[in-house]
Amino acid sequence: MYDFTPTDLDQRIWAEELDGFVPDRVFDVHTHIYRWAFNLNPDKETGPYAPSIGRYFPEVTTKLADEIDAALLPGRQVERLAFPFPFAGQCDFDGSNTYVANETARSADSAALMLVHPGMSEGEILATLKRTGAIGLKPYLVYATSADRTEAGITDFLPEHQIALADRLGLIVMMHLSKRRAISDPDNISEMLRLSGKYPRVRWILAHCARSYSAWAIEKAAANLRGLPNVWYDTSTVCEADALDALYNGAGVDRVMYGSDDMIGPMRGKYIAFGFAWAFLSETNHQLSLGHCDSRMTYIRYEQLRAMKRGARQLGLSTAQREALFHDTARGLVDAARNDVRAFMRS
Repeated sequence: MYDFTPTDLDQRIWAEELDGFVPDRVFDVHTHIYRWAFNLNPDKETGPYAPSIGRYFPEVTTKLADEIDAALLPGRQVERLAFPFPFAGQCDFDGSNTYVANETARSADSAALMLVHPGMSEGEILATLKRTGAIGLKPYLVYATSADRTEAGITDFLPEHQIALADRLGLIVMMHLSKRRAISDPDNISEMLRLSGKYPRVRWILAHCARSYSAWAIEKAAANLRGLPNVWYDTSTVCEADALDALYNGAGVDRVMYGSDDMIGPMRGKYIAFGFAWAFLSETNHQLSLGHCDSRMTYIRYEQLRAMKRGARQLGLSTAQREALFHDTARGLVDAARNDVRAFMRS
């Protein structure tokens, strides 16, 4: 288990920088609830997830998520939109979706999304939604049918028959875009315009600021996407203030929602941007000479919250805007999707 107990450094950053920024009520739209046992790959203990997910958080429950939120966001009331971890290769989809549904059911105000892969039929998805009460879909690029998954198009891992079903039900779709140019890729822009227009009842959330870990991607795309009535963005694990500034101003702060990407958020380190790239810097993966300063790292979550705050300086967020950013926008989106799904299931 990863030790997420706050250090004196964490406590200082919270008290001096974040306590006055984060409102009393928080709705986290990007939380992973899962078990390591749902990773069915025979080589999983030596695979890419083993050093982090497998070692530190092999079983994530609502109780654990609550404990982490209580430690990192003291005094805050937190609800969440949760979904399974998308293990590449062989994954227990049924087990994952049942587990996250059971865990989120422990809190009446939280909700779950269903992990999907391109081979799932409409009937299979409908049956799982009915069984679990999930209010949306979580596709992921590791399940793409294209040969080069790093350049996968949206419909390579969320085929159009699944999007059409999401439109009929009014589902949320949590979209982690692919392609090296992220949201600035012309194909991603054109597909988002086409799909959001053709399927207006789908509620799209573009994860990680539309995968803009630095400002350049959203700066290039925002003028095309601004004003789309069924597209929102979450801030999960984006730690660069210029990226948040570009998103707030480009897409509109009213379309942005807080997400933590737990169980990544309580780990220490920072996602850093350079050139047209970004990478995760941790306590153990660098050879920097840091004797000139306090070399300790704080939570990824805190680096993200710092970026959210600093990126909003020129906007001068009002109390109502901060409350919407951290709670009200997500609360309204989740409630609307839940109402539409329940109405469809009753019909």
